Amino acid sequence: MFGSVPESTSLTPPRPAAAAAAGRRRWLGMIVMSLGVSLIVVDATIVGVLLPRIVTDLGLTTSDAEWITSVYALVFAALLIPFGRAGDLFGRRRVFVLGVAVFTVASVAAALAGGSGALIGARALQGVGASMIMPATLSTVNAVFTGRDRAVAFGIWGSLISGMAALGPLAGGVLAAVGGWRWAFGVNLPVGLALLAGAVVLMPETRERVAGGLRGIDWPGAALSALGFGALVCGLIEGQTYGWWTATRPFSIAGFGWPATGLSPVPVVLAMGIVLLAALLVVERARAAAGRPVMLDLTLWRIPNFRHGNLASALINVGELGLVFILPLFLLGVHGTSPLQISVALLPLAAGAFLSGGCAGRLANRRGAHRVVQSGMVLEVVAVLGLALTVSATTGGLGLAPWMLLYGLGLGLTSAQLTNVSLADVPTACAGQASGTQSTARQIGAALGIALIGTVFATGLGHAMGDRLETTALPPEKQAAITHNLRESAGTYGRDLHAAPGMDAAAHAADASLADATRGAALTTAAILALGLALSLRLRPSGARRPGESNPQPPIAQENKR
Repeated sequence: MFGSVPESTSLTPPRPAAAAAAGRRRWLGMIVMSLGVSLIVVDATIVGVLLPRIVTDLGLTTSDAEWITSVYALVFAALLIPFGRAGDLFGRRRVFVLGVAVFTVASVAAALAGGSGALIGARALQGVGASMIMPATLSTVNAVFTGRDRAVAFGIWGSLISGMAALGPLAGGVLAAVGGWRWAFGVNLPVGLALLAGAVVLMPETRERVAGGLRGIDWPGAALSALGFGALVCGLIEGQTYGWWTATRPFSIAGFGWPATGLSPVPVVLAMGIVLLAALLVVERARAAAGRPVMLDLTLWRIPNFRHGNLASALINVGELGLVFILPLFLLGVHGTSPLQISVALLPLAAGAFLSGGCAGRLANRRGAHRVVQSGMVLEVVAVLGLALTVSATTGGLGLAPWMLLYGLGLGLTSAQLTNVSLADVPTACAGQASGTQSTARQIGAALGIALIGTVFATGLGHAMGDRLETTALPPEKQAAITHNLRESAGTYGRDLHAAPGMDAAAHAADASLADATRGAALTTAAILALGLALSLRLRPSGARRPGESNPQPPIAQENKR
């Protein structure tokens, strides 16, 4: 019923010359799709290096900085499965081309943005385009490649996720150093145009031969998912601005105002997110029971490896995106480090990911893919703990490098094999939806991770600075103003203190506070990754399960067997 059938399928075997040409065309199309995936993955991490310069140029607050980083992943996560389903119904190449076009236009808008609102809107639109590109490539690879070629193609696709995510900060630093942060977005224009031409010429068109049209998309599920996760992330980001329980400042949106006294709007927004996500579960169960299309097939979560693998994927992204968010802010605030120097400081992460990702397949064949994932998670936890225990106000890029290398080695091992383990026991008929679900879990982890780690960083920075300034001779009003400015600037105000005459004590206090905030954020990240490690220990080889566990086939797969 839901099987994927390429449009070009023929009952007549192709001649050898035609088969060879078709084979070359497939691999050239694979290059186009790989470049598309690389583009959106790089833009997910490139902002971490650009952020300090953007904060300074546009005068952003910590909340603005978090939204610029997290809104991309949030929109991406919310729309992955709906657009994946749209590609199944209307053509995956068509959705890929539309996604590249939207992403390119959004990148130009980001490059021209003159304020936080315009830049946040452009990043959200980039997320829309990315949510079209990612599932279209994965579904096309699944439909077009078979046998040994399929394993190679998925290996290329999967390795790009971890490798390009780690390389993004370096690319951002180089572009920012050469032409400014706007060029890091503007360069997507020629790349996007090249991808559009390549997709039209080389990428095969595939779709499912099922009826349904727009009715084949679970619109209620998509809306509840976007609104629910949006409210959850919004509450996490704005908690430090408007107060976690008691309101600290007035809030207004679209003419609606919230007073600066009494209950904060944040717990209301968080509660709204939880209610919407609970409604999502109810709606999906009801639609599945009625035989209607669903955005989230809840029966897939009964498969142990799929359940544990998806949760681990989300937690891994919490750690990766959280580190890429806070470390550039620490380096800039303490050392005034340029974007290029920041990217070089993070380069060992990319080197480690590429190095271990290249040998992860051979290790998986010898030891089992689940063991490779577990080993990678151990390295990640050790690396982040080591960073937390050694970071200080004097730590620079060289001091971070060993821990970034170790973290990169773990990330390469984990990312290269986790998708394989998670999807190994999923019935073929559900592979597309399961892949979209895992991509969604990764992006939700990214959005929530940036919000959570960013909140821990900003809150810790404010508390540490306030405590340190109490020991200085500055008047209380001045202490409060300095603490507020340091926290609201995401730490970059520390460089202004170093340049201000007579503010040496406050400047040194800011450096030490930034180190304390980074340490607290790193410890939080390590705890989250440790939870991911605990989940990875429950992974088993494909087809294996503990006594009492079962691998039930979802209703879709059972229906296909009848």
